[in-house]
Amino acid sequence: MANKEVKNESSEKDGYSASNIQILEGLEAVRKRPAMYIGSTGSQGLHHLVYEVVDNSIDEVLAGYCKNIDVTVHSDNSITVLDDGRGIPVDPHPDPKFKGVSALEIVLTKLHAGGKFDKNSYKVSGGLHGVGVSCVNALSDLLKAEVYRNGKVYVQNYSKGKPLCPVKESGVTEERGTKVTFHPDPEIFSVMKYSFDTLANRLRELAFLNAGTRIRISDERDDDKEHIFDYNGGIKTFVQYLNTNKNVINKDPIYFVKEKDDVYVEIAMQYNDSYNELIFTFVNNINTVEGGTHLSGFRSALTRSVNEYIKKNEVSKIKDLKLSGEDVREGLTAIISIKVQDPQFEGQTKTRLGNSEVEGIMQSVVGDALTTFLEENPGIASQILDKAINAAEAREAARKARELTRRKGALDSASLPGKLADCSERDPQKTELFIVEGDSAGGSAKQGRDRSFQAILPLKGKILNVEKSRLTKILANDEIRTLITAIGAGIGKEEQDFNINKVRYHKIIIMTDADVDGAHIRTLLLTFFYRQMPQLLDRGYIYIAQPPLYKVRRNKREMYLDSEEELDKFLFQQALDGLSMSLIRDGVEVKEIDYKSLHKIVANISELDILLKKLWKKGVSWKEYLRFKKEGKLPLYRAMKDGSVKYIYSDKEWKEFKDPLLEKRRELLASQGELDEITENLKTDEVMPEYKDLWELPRVDNLAEQLEEEGLHPEHYSETHAKPVYRLQDTEKKVQGEIYELYSTTELIETIRELGNKGATIQRYKGLGEMNPEQLWETTMDIKNRKLLQITLEDAIETDRVFTTLMGDQVEPRRLFIQTHALDVRNLDI
Repeated sequence: MANKEVKNESSEKDGYSASNIQILEGLEAVRKRPAMYIGSTGSQGLHHLVYEVVDNSIDEVLAGYCKNIDVTVHSDNSITVLDDGRGIPVDPHPDPKFKGVSALEIVLTKLHAGGKFDKNSYKVSGGLHGVGVSCVNALSDLLKAEVYRNGKVYVQNYSKGKPLCPVKESGVTEERGTKVTFHPDPEIFSVMKYSFDTLANRLRELAFLNAGTRIRISDERDDDKEHIFDYNGGIKTFVQYLNTNKNVINKDPIYFVKEKDDVYVEIAMQYNDSYNELIFTFVNNINTVEGGTHLSGFRSALTRSVNEYIKKNEVSKIKDLKLSGEDVREGLTAIISIKVQDPQFEGQTKTRLGNSEVEGIMQSVVGDALTTFLEENPGIASQILDKAINAAEAREAARKARELTRRKGALDSASLPGKLADCSERDPQKTELFIVEGDSAGGSAKQGRDRSFQAILPLKGKILNVEKSRLTKILANDEIRTLITAIGAGIGKEEQDFNINKVRYHKIIIMTDADVDGAHIRTLLLTFFYRQMPQLLDRGYIYIAQPPLYKVRRNKREMYLDSEEELDKFLFQQALDGLSMSLIRDGVEVKEIDYKSLHKIVANISELDILLKKLWKKGVSWKEYLRFKKEGKLPLYRAMKDGSVKYIYSDKEWKEFKDPLLEKRRELLASQGELDEITENLKTDEVMPEYKDLWELPRVDNLAEQLEEEGLHPEHYSETHAKPVYRLQDTEKKVQGEIYELYSTTELIETIRELGNKGATIQRYKGLGEMNPEQLWETTMDIKNRKLLQITLEDAIETDRVFTTLMGDQVEPRRLFIQTHALDVRNLDI
């Protein structure tokens, strides 16, 4: 191909020249394209920041220098990660191009900088690219690094990746380790609130994978939560944890560990009587959700070993029986954890291992270990084989059922079900399928929809609970067959059974009533999709419609509102529009509050009211707050000891109070046989001393100060005075003398609430059938107005546990779940 001379013409013709090429130095590239480094700027990316910092501590665990990791979520959603590793080096880097800059600063400000590239420092490492903590620094508006090393404390502060000062000594210490505190930059992230459960699940996972590592997470926000994860049993305990609410076949997990060709292989596996397999794979502590060569090696070795054992020992009456991999894995829960010096991950997200040599190593290690185990444990081997042979028979029955239903046209997408009101559009990326409850809602939805791209499928009654059913029973259910046919891709987890490319709608929207039956139907449908069509969840095709709870009509104005909080705000707004307020002292008006200030005051009082109700439930009254204020210090906790109240004012005081009581109650539970390595963390609330985290007090104090600046004195809040302290006047009805003289702040709020309710018609929707087609379209189906909740799999481990708990055979775990989460209910249908 001939070279041509390039002329500088583009800047004149299309405005694109060399001057448009940006050279991003240091961490500027991270801030410019954050999703390239952490996946997204939403919730997933926000939590990924924590994982990157924790991974550095885990690398110290793998190197043998760290035993304890503490993670704290602060009230402003900043995060602190503290470990007792060696501490990041702080001495000047020897490379002359850095001109004596501290190694700590280089680690925090340079991409691809870190000790994990040096095999003498880290034999294996979870973070490969050396961008972890530097990315966190770049995407935080504030980061503080503290290093405890050489008997000294070293500190350096950063903002948006740039150091605010050089590394400096700030004291002496006997501790060692690294403490990183950071606050995500709101300019970068669309979501700023951390989920305690999401973080706790990942940290629990890391504690299981690194036996003997103690990981603590605490939350200083509105949830009184603290978990300590410390599992000496490692991945054996992990498997037992996953099977907590299931009936297991082999009580003790099959466990083996071996190192071959510098690959460290650790596997734990246990069978249960369910019909689902649950295998999680990890490479250097990274959850490889897409599997890879280590998983394929394990699967092939497992199938081969079982079939060889059957052939050698003639354990089956069926001649030449050969089990498939699917048969052998039915009811299997397994954890595969390997350590590789130079892992090759496919894709930026590190979700699939590509090292070809690992597959052969896994086949060899797993094959030898399983063959030995089956030969040495014939009793357990017999139980596992019975389970697998039953699975093979059920698979054959399911194959015949598939063929039969296909012959009848029940699974043939060319023969769509009669109850499906399909759309005219044929491009799946543009179409939507609404799954609705019953013919009544189905009729409204069919009349209200946009026929060009919205299809409606009404289901009669509740579908089968697939958590307790094999495929033969599932395919016998009429409603499920109708659903499978409408979606058009088949059924099953394997590619040969379910073809994701044949899905007829890329938005499958569950639209049920906002009552108990609607919630149950929604849960049954989600269970079906999760167990039989997980690919739909992986692609993000499943949604839940969010119909409004209330319709409010006031002064010729109509509003649809989603929650009680929105209803309260709307009614307050309506009341304030025609009101003026004055402060009264001894019958004399001393200050008139303007319209803007009145809105701010009412919003603050409303928030204060909510917080004080929460404090009252914890045993703290407004009078007690005033006493704390007078003393000049606010307590962190309210605890009970020997029947008397004790207020605790510092973390050190709290630790000295809590630890002895915690240990005493753990010993009591252990002596009663009620505490083991699995249940210890599940029983956190039971073993904790009786206490209340008074996180509300600082916000109450802040609100009280803001109100005092406006002239509202704290003593006016709850006490009823002899003379009025506020005057409200309805300015639109001044002639009629609509004046209210009020004797406390509480009375003020109640009066405004009553005025907001006057003339308002409030309708609460319990069922979609209560809406006419126009209302259903306007509120729930119209793209311009509707709200959809997309269902994705963020944590497969916790998802499996929840479905097993809620939809499985055992009643007791379900009862405990309901008791634990009873106060989290948002919309209670009574």
